Amino acid sequence: MSSSTLIQFPVPSPPEPAQLDSIKAQLDLVLLALESLTGIGSEAFLDTADKLDLTHVVADRVSLWRLRQSSPLRKGKGRKRLDVDEARSLVLITCHLASQHQELLRRAIALLEQLTADGQPPHRMALLGDYLDTFSNTYEDRMDATLDISADQLTALALKLLIDLFFYSAPNGASRFWATLLERSQLQR
Repeated sequence: MSSSTLIQFPVPSPPEPAQLDSIKAQLDLVLLALESLTGIGSEAFLDTADKLDLTHVVADRVSLWRLRQSSPLRKGKGRKRLDVDEARSLVLITCHLASQHQELLRRAIALLEQLTADGQPPHRMALLGDYLDTFSNTYEDRMDATLDISADQLTALALKLLIDLFFYSAPNGASRFWATLLERSQLQR
């Protein structure tokens, strides 16, 4: 896979600033969920960028940090503007990493389904409990404190993102993720 893969992700019209903000925020949340579940760090993102021939976008930890800091949800937000090609590159990297952890995602989803069917809270199983705790702690550490989100809302967000990640780990996951980002950004107008 190479940067020419970016061509397959259509952009019907140039996104407006509010749409790009929505895309940046959604991307960062999905990456946060992936990190929280798998424990991967910046090195995995950089290795994947190299493998996918996307080092022109994500060359080092600083460039990755700048891309992540572009999220309007972040503390110290807006230090860098994210363009469409950078967003598409992050989609490819995210989906590639999710596919590498598809078995873990499958296990987490199976546990979530089992607990939901039994009427049990997700924290009852170590895998989901650890994921939810890590997600919540990291969210509170990195995101703007003025965003008023309750613990229940944060748990619901983390579980929704977990399910989304499972779909993005599929062979057509990058196309699905990109389409979802565009669709959700249209709703934010």
